[in-house]
Amino acid sequence: FLHDDLKEMLDSNKDSLKLEAMKRIVAMIARGKNASDLFPAVVKNVACKNIEVKKLVYVYLVRYAEEQQDLALLSISTFQRGLKDPNQLIRASALRVLSSIRVTIIVPIMMLAIKEAASDMSPYVRKTAAHAIPKLYSLDPEQKDQLIEVIEKLLADKTTLVAGSVVMAFEEVCPERIDLIHKNYRKLCNLLIDVEEWGQVVIINMLTRYARTQFLNPNMNESLLEEGNDKTFYGSDDDEDEEEEEEKKSEAPMPKRKPYVMDPDHRLLLRNTKPLLQSRNAAVVMAVAQLYFHLAPKVEVGVIAKALVRLLRSHSEVQYVVLQNVASMTIKRRGMFEPYLKSFYIRSTDPTQIKVLKLEVLTNLANETNISTILREFQTYIKSMDKDFVAATIQAIGRCATNIGEVRDTCLNGLVQLLSNRDELVVAESVVVIKKLLQMQPEKHSDIIKHMAKLTDNIQVPMARASILWLIGEYCEHVPKIAPDVLRKMAKSFTNEEDIVKLQIINLAAKTCVYSSIGKYLNQDYKYVLNLAKYDQNYDIRDRARFIRQLIVPTEKSGALSKYAKKLFLALKPAPVLESPFKDRDHFQLGSLSHLLNAKAGGYQELPDWPEAAPDPSVRNVEVKDSVPEWTKCSSREKRKEKKVEKPFYSDSEGESGPTESADSESDSASGSEIGSGVVGSVSGTASEESEEGSESEEEEEEEEEDEKDKKMTMKKELKKPVQENPREDDMRLTLSSLFPVEPAPSPQVTPLNSFLSNSLATDLEGLSLSDAVLSPATLSPCSALKSYELLHRIRGEGLSVEYCFSRQPFSPDANMVAVQMQFTNNATSETKNLHMEEVKLQSGMRVKEFPEIELLPAGETATAVMGIDFCDSTQAANFQLCTHTRKFFVSIQPPVGELMRPVFLTENEFKKEQGERF
Repeated sequence: FLHDDLKEMLDSNKDSLKLEAMKRIVAMIARGKNASDLFPAVVKNVACKNIEVKKLVYVYLVRYAEEQQDLALLSISTFQRGLKDPNQLIRASALRVLSSIRVTIIVPIMMLAIKEAASDMSPYVRKTAAHAIPKLYSLDPEQKDQLIEVIEKLLADKTTLVAGSVVMAFEEVCPERIDLIHKNYRKLCNLLIDVEEWGQVVIINMLTRYARTQFLNPNMNESLLEEGNDKTFYGSDDDEDEEEEEEKKSEAPMPKRKPYVMDPDHRLLLRNTKPLLQSRNAAVVMAVAQLYFHLAPKVEVGVIAKALVRLLRSHSEVQYVVLQNVASMTIKRRGMFEPYLKSFYIRSTDPTQIKVLKLEVLTNLANETNISTILREFQTYIKSMDKDFVAATIQAIGRCATNIGEVRDTCLNGLVQLLSNRDELVVAESVVVIKKLLQMQPEKHSDIIKHMAKLTDNIQVPMARASILWLIGEYCEHVPKIAPDVLRKMAKSFTNEEDIVKLQIINLAAKTCVYSSIGKYLNQDYKYVLNLAKYDQNYDIRDRARFIRQLIVPTEKSGALSKYAKKLFLALKPAPVLESPFKDRDHFQLGSLSHLLNAKAGGYQELPDWPEAAPDPSVRNVEVKDSVPEWTKCSSREKRKEKKVEKPFYSDSEGESGPTESADSESDSASGSEIGSGVVGSVSGTASEESEEGSESEEEEEEEEEDEKDKKMTMKKELKKPVQENPREDDMRLTLSSLFPVEPAPSPQVTPLNSFLSNSLATDLEGLSLSDAVLSPATLSPCSALKSYELLHRIRGEGLSVEYCFSRQPFSPDANMVAVQMQFTNNATSETKNLHMEEVKLQSGMRVKEFPEIELLPAGETATAVMGIDFCDSTQAANFQLCTHTRKFFVSIQPPVGELMRPVFLTENEFKKEQGERF
């Protein structure tokens, strides 16, 4: 029988045989072969102790659990035990299999498993829990409320591995609950650069819709100006009164509109997504491009053009989607792609659909400057062997002639020359386009109409013949002698013509008769055509003939409409407008399936309109918890060490999943290094949760350093208020600020702060000897220069740049504050006035003493000011607005841990005494 050898290997007692059998089975599945008959033999090994075998068994069960539900249900208990396995891969695989069994009866079990996995210590398991949420929701939508609670919990996860998956679950289950995103918005923006590629696409698309509901339109003022220009452009030149009214309106003072100031969170999103334009994944680049197109100011959208052109050249498999989006962008943002015109030239190796889209882009980019170059390209394309492409090129020429009046005659003459082409399809398409162009100025082109009348004997394509007949009938006053002859010819072949041509023959007969007096021969031709149409098989043709007969040949029973026959048939008709098929697609989100199809697809979420007034930005502020690490609450060093040992960590078996763990550790170390190495002042909006995490890791590292060097002489002391509580109490908190009571030290033992500065504890200890003698400042190495940090860059500050440093001097008004020295430089050509602080936002317990206002800072000058900040035993940032007489800038100051301490020098005996009391 089939697969008997694999079944024997799976029933063997040797793990090596089972492993080999599972490898073969998984390989069969990968090649698309059916292995469902092996399900009973495989499911028996779900409890195998060999981890490698168990992993492959779970891979198999994920594939066939939905097909073999009854057998899979027998192993539910095994999957539940797998959720407790020490190996994170086994836990995740068990949850994946459990969520793949599409049976309503196990919904409670699945819900419980998802809730437990959402709290798992492994980010890989939490990611799998996020993947299981949409599966459970599709199985039982009534679980939505409980699933939203899990999504809310996972959205608060700080791991990049989980972010993309939970946002996908959010989009599937509750995309309308944008209130869940408020608290996590800044964190998602900051984590975006490190999330895996497909997660980046999901997050960017979600944040695009979120931003459209929370921020104002950055092009608000420009759109109003464009509306005003449109009104004046379409004014009547002939009406002098209207011109005078327009002049009066233009002279009237326009109401001043409040200048637009971009929300810092809006800017945060644009700034953090811009580097992703260099991504190797085409979908990520496209997602960022649509975000900038829908959210960025017009002056900044141009950055996506280069990225899209690069994508067009390097990824041939995504050309179609890229060109679809570019064609939509060029409708409203033509200028951004004009420098890359040659990138859209057509190659002979391009597929037809790519050629047509490139033609669309070239036509949208055509203007008075480049039209001659584009028309030369079109002349080459007409010689192609691809008939569909040639037809599209002729239509593109017609659109260019419609949009640019200067080349209309040139295009028309070129199309007339194509009428002598040997290819019937080229001639037919040319006739259709010429017909549309002639409607704009028919009186100037009677010769062309006569030339086209001669082609009725040669052209056999129905649409082309119908177009020629319509032109002759519509403008019969310009060719009064040719129209009756054409009608006579068409009457002979009436019965052999297509329906569309027959209808135009009837119209030609009616218009010719209405325009001229009905002569003997014309009357006979007219009646002959109507009699043939009276017995035609098509009811549309019969009805048309019956209707026209009553209008043209009135009888006693006919109505009053016969008097208006000429107005009915020869009424002036507006010239057709040749528009791009991508004109009305911009209301769909770029890159979506709905945009590709130009129709709303199932599950599509509409792109919201910009709000009239900006919603409250405080909803995105995150409450900061106590930044003191949990281990500092122990009453002794031993309890603290025990707590460190009890901290959970991955087992040896989990070490096999290298990529998952390394990704998690890299993200943690990155957040810690940002704080530990010195934080540069940045725009307000940085996720406070990240800084909290970083401060915890920083203090843990410093504590380990202190354990190794606790017998050394030099110790550091925080710049903090004196501690009043008894240090011998059991609930004493061993924070950095309470290691030593802050008391005025004797003057011989304290070195002035400005005379001592060390880069690290190691350099402090070099060359020191232990003795009872008091350490003098003369024995210390000379200090190094103070490190400066950038608070406001001159580009963002419009010429104003600000740097700050920690002067390491006591702040004279309040000794408990850190003195921060700020240097203002005016790089602009105009003076800056009224430099001051506003809207200071601090965490609980922090205080700020503002620097005195700088009334005037001339161009090219520099000014210095000092402010005081009490950071309250934390590295949380002090956020405030730096204001001038015209602008406001959101900035923040966040201190390194070392800047919150000052040195205290002790003799060896004093050090041992303090050590004995404390430890």
